[in-house]
Amino acid sequence: MLRGNKELWLAFLSCVLVTGVYAAILFSTREIPAAGELFGHSIGIFGFILMLMTEILYSLRKRSKFATWGRMSTWLQIHIFTGLVGPYMVLLHTSWKFNGLAGATTLLTFIIVVSGFIGRYIYTRIPRTMDGLEIEGTLSQEALKRARQLMSLWHTVHIPIGMALFISAFVHIGAALYYATFLK
Repeated sequence: MLRGNKELWLAFLSCVLVTGVYAAILFSTREIPAAGELFGHSIGIFGFILMLMTEILYSLRKRSKFATWGRMSTWLQIHIFTGLVGPYMVLLHTSWKFNGLAGATTLLTFIIVVSGFIGRYIYTRIPRTMDGLEIEGTLSQEALKRARQLMSLWHTVHIPIGMALFISAFVHIGAALYYATFLK
């Protein structure tokens, strides 16, 4: 079970730090950093890498029978941290322009982050050990059954939206490389 909100505070502090760097560039250049310039690309790439880590590393650790590195609660904290900081960096990468596929990708990113908060809330309603295993008998069976049903419903929404997000993001990256780099 998650103990405290350490990952949320670390994500908040990281976003404040990223915002400070973004603001420094904004004030020094007197314009919003363009998505296609060095800083815009850098923050977008790093944010996307964090988002990939959010999806891939936690899922591998959770589903692999052979992966025993670290406690699941720690991996969930990393998942939450990267799932907040990465999308924030990608948001800054947009240069506050939400047109076309990039706009749709940003919308999917927003939906997946909100969905993640909902999932975290549902997850914390189910009592768990430090390794993330459910503890039986601490709640009434009816409340535990309802929480499991909510978690199952949440997964049926969160995972397909996440897949759509990454498909959209990869198409965006491919199009950006093709039109901004290869055609020049």
